[in-house]
Amino acid sequence: MRASTPAHWDRYWKEHTQVEETYSNDDRILSQVAHLSLDGARVLEVGAGSGRDSIEMGHRGARIFLLDYVMSSFAVIRAQAEAAGVPVSCVCADGERMPFREEAFDLVFHQGLLEHFRDPLPLLRENFRVTRRGGHCLIDVPQRYHIYTIAKHCMIAVGKWFAGWETEFSPGELSGLVRSVGFEVRTIGGDWMVPGLGYRSLRYLLRKMRITLLPAYPRELPVVGPAMRRLRERLRHTTVGAYTFAMVSVLCWRPGSGARGGEGS
Repeated sequence: MRASTPAHWDRYWKEHTQVEETYSNDDRILSQVAHLSLDGARVLEVGAGSGRDSIEMGHRGARIFLLDYVMSSFAVIRAQAEAAGVPVSCVCADGERMPFREEAFDLVFHQGLLEHFRDPLPLLRENFRVTRRGGHCLIDVPQRYHIYTIAKHCMIAVGKWFAGWETEFSPGELSGLVRSVGFEVRTIGGDWMVPGLGYRSLRYLLRKMRITLLPAYPRELPVVGPAMRRLRERLRHTTVGAYTFAMVSVLCWRPGSGARGGEGS
């Protein structure tokens, strides 16, 4: 079984410099923080990867800091940031021992990170430490009760999962973890996998055979496509809906008052 080590991710980002070939989060992360005031806010993305969500927050006026434990991801991030005209500060460090003062950030977030930790609490405690009083933290992880989880664990068992070892969480489990370190839960969200797992898997296999017929996103079916989008929007910010999603997000808040107003009008 492959581990999610620094060497693993260093190799991954050296091989994935063309981020347009890697599926984005669509607006899954950004929609969760759309009501927060980002103008002038200090935002930290932990385990930054491609940094695409952070760069978009930079467009909205945030001061962006990105932390990762491999340098190769920063080459990907800086190329995008330069093209977008967004200044970013990149820090190479361990997410469980971040080189920042207490309460340094208005918003801390990560996606595709927590599931790689056998014990998630040290990372969450460090998230809490660097989030200011009155600030927010957004955590996005794979959702436990989904066919995606079954397929993933089959691939992990035979050493074929691209990310090495990882786990997953239900909305209730994730909420309980963030509360245990001192956060209060504001909202639970998430999203379906778009396009679906079957389409992504087929496209991946064909590309392995150097067959590039399938686009990254298939054409939307008449009637069915718009109906599914409406259903997705209704479910994505409900607790019940979160149990149908491939990914679940929890937006939490560090109690207390801080120097900045945390939410927009």
